[in-house]
Amino acid sequence: MKVLTVFGTRPEAIKMAPLVKALHHEPTIEQKVCSTGQHRQMLEQVMDFFEITADFDLAIMQPGQDLTDITCRILNGLRQVFNQFRPDWVLVHGDTTTALAATLASFYAGIRVGHVEAGLRTGDLKAPFPEEANRLLVDRLASAYFAPTQRNADALLREGVNAEQIALTGNTVIDALLWAKEKVGGFSEQVPAIIQKAFQEKRRVLLVTGHRRENFGEGFEQICDALYTLAHRFPDLSIVYPVHLNPKVQQPVQKYLSQVPNIFLTSPLGYPDFVFAMKNCWLILTDSGGVQEEAPSLGKPVLVMRDATERPEALEAGTVQLVGADSERIVRAVDEYWESKSPVTVANPYGDGQASRRIVDYLLAL
Repeated sequence: MKVLTVFGTRPEAIKMAPLVKALHHEPTIEQKVCSTGQHRQMLEQVMDFFEITADFDLAIMQPGQDLTDITCRILNGLRQVFNQFRPDWVLVHGDTTTALAATLASFYAGIRVGHVEAGLRTGDLKAPFPEEANRLLVDRLASAYFAPTQRNADALLREGVNAEQIALTGNTVIDALLWAKEKVGGFSEQVPAIIQKAFQEKRRVLLVTGHRRENFGEGFEQICDALYTLAHRFPDLSIVYPVHLNPKVQQPVQKYLSQVPNIFLTSPLGYPDFVFAMKNCWLILTDSGGVQEEAPSLGKPVLVMRDATERPEALEAGTVQLVGADSERIVRAVDEYWESKSPVTVANPYGDGQASRRIVDYLLAL
């Protein structure tokens, strides 16, 4: 069996890395890896950490490109890849433009697609944008569906997917996290000393990440206003914010927060450093999907700066709370955690770290 694994962003690489490793150890599977390079710098850090090398690199990144540019470059790039390596299966992950374009290219070429992290839904095409549309379209064209939770599998069944095409696997991000947690014992030397010091002091650390397109503009101004308010309300709180490289994130963050003494801005942390930061922080404020899945395994509660989540299992487990990109809601939620005297109990509904093994077993059984 020939398998091509395709990813292009840092979250995809993290979640696909344990699957790439599991496939590599199967003697009956010839596997190759294709990187689209949608997140060039952050992607390479993850691949180095997991010791993964791309057999094909589409290198699509160009200054000022939009979603149309990304999609077209991936379609053209994969057409050339398929001329060199004709897989039986293409494996894509989640809801990125890379996942959508790779699925479409495979469909055009008559190649079966396996969708890792299938069946997640918010029910709103605008939240998140364009991810909700991406995963719906991928699931319309896929041939195998690797659902992290029963809720995801049920969503696929309601949409008419054959039950035999669905495998309930858990989420591969837990595979990656458990592997990384054992390997990471501290920050690397790439992390600025001031960030390391923020975690070493006996202060609560609020760890922040943000990158969603629907929060660009007013949303990020609201987020910055909330962080500014929290920093002044709680002078004993350290706010550590690894700022996404997108200029639409960088500009408001640097404008409003760069001079606040207990807000520590830094470049995006490499995956092992971010795992260590999550492990040692007090509370996480994010608009990331992956963090909602990872944090419970580390016992950390999450405030999600979105109005809807495709991960309702976390809401039901009490792991996350939706606060939107709304200054008042963010401040109120952090204030409630600050005043709480009870220890936070966090449960993980996303699996046991064996998702990759289940995916490989499904493919081998075909």
